[in-house]
Amino acid sequence: MARLSRIAPEIPVSNLRGAIEYYEQRLGFAVTMETPGGDYAIVERDGLAIHLFQDDGGSHSPVGIHIFTHELDELHAEIVRRGARLSQPVVRKPWGNRDFRVNDQWGNEIKFTEPLPETE
Repeated sequence: MARLSRIAPEIPVSNLRGAIEYYEQRLGFAVTMETPGGDYAIVERDGLAIHLFQDDGGSHSPVGIHIFTHELDELHAEIVRRGARLSQPVVRKPWGNRDFRVNDQWGNEIKFTEPLPETE
């Protein structure tokens, strides 16, 4: 059976330059690619990629993505220190995971999630 190896969500933004700055400065990603026309960019952190694309017409709904980590508290402290817009502090969910959430200026929500063992 074929295996999947990576996912790279595409996130709509109405100001690509502003989005790149937010994802770099507030979330700790680095730009790995920008198109010459300035309408598409890829930001990466720890081997995870997010594709940002210019959406001038506002024709796309905001998206939400989960990014999993086993170091949620350290990541939360870093993100807070960087000044990201938290929409939810660290919370244990009924299904067992802990997560915190941030929003970019375009309403896209990044959910940083820590799966917990079922024994807790």
